[in-house]
Amino acid sequence: MLPVAVDAMGGDHAPDVIVAGARRAVDELGVPVVLVGRPGELGGAAGLEVLPASEVIAMDADPGSSVRTMKDSSLVRAAEAVRDGVASAMVSAGNTGATMASALLRMGRIKGVARPAIATPIPVPNTTPTILLDAGANAECNPEWLVQFGQMGAVLCRERYGIETPRVGLLSIGEEKTKGNPLVKATHALMDEPGWLDVAGGTFVGNVEGRDIMSDEVDVVVTDGFTGNVALKSLEGGLGSLINALYGVFASTEETKKAADVLLPALVPLAEQFDPNNTGGAMLLGVNGVCIISHGSSNDTAIVNAVKVANEMIEAGLVDRLRDAVSATE
Repeated sequence: MLPVAVDAMGGDHAPDVIVAGARRAVDELGVPVVLVGRPGELGGAAGLEVLPASEVIAMDADPGSSVRTMKDSSLVRAAEAVRDGVASAMVSAGNTGATMASALLRMGRIKGVARPAIATPIPVPNTTPTILLDAGANAECNPEWLVQFGQMGAVLCRERYGIETPRVGLLSIGEEKTKGNPLVKATHALMDEPGWLDVAGGTFVGNVEGRDIMSDEVDVVVTDGFTGNVALKSLEGGLGSLINALYGVFASTEETKKAADVLLPALVPLAEQFDPNNTGGAMLLGVNGVCIISHGSSNDTAIVNAVKVANEMIEAGLVDRLRDAVSATE
């Protein structure tokens, strides 16, 4: 079994937390990993395979120029490890744009894919997550790209969550096909045509609204990267504020503290469903390899879950399934 390449230098808490997560993945999952980074800074990595990389792309660095000039960076070396067959997949909590650029430039894109897209799982209480894509890779899109995002999202939904017939929706400002900006209207016209989702096993359910993302009404929500990233950050911020407000209320008086003693055992598991560290990270779809993009603030649990998802997608043959879906519609 090839190891999963973990960018040890990427993330707000790198490298210590990343190394700790990689070690846990080996111990708890039995999945081999190779840490990519500066060996002298990887304390706690004893016994783990290390692929040396002398440079680190900062979280706020320009993605394109950094990847082009920092050829010995941990991100570039991780992507090359997948390309060269040294690793099965790559995981990074580092600079998202640079992760995408490294994967695209080193692994290459699947033949027929117009643009790779970031597919992010959005937690939904008591059911499988909704896949939102694009969540930030392509700020400007055309209708044909969004159609392809829908196909790739449906394939991911089937392989990752076992949903036989994923429901694909187009994010808009109303359910009616006449609602939305020119991009949404033109995309809806293409998605309304029969057959485009057959190869991915999905079904088009029409326009969906922002309130539907965290519902059981849809499995895959398609949008451009600008809108998708705004929606994602709004959901993250809103949920975080709500959870913090609830904890604040529980701690405000003696009566609410007593109520908390009763309610918290039931609420904590619910809050854990919304914790991004438990989702396994987003996935860059459309490149010739499995690439997991973890949150910049990822803890060691997030890295464990990212390695788990990467390994599962390798075993499921996700890239081959995506390749089949795209080639069938060329």
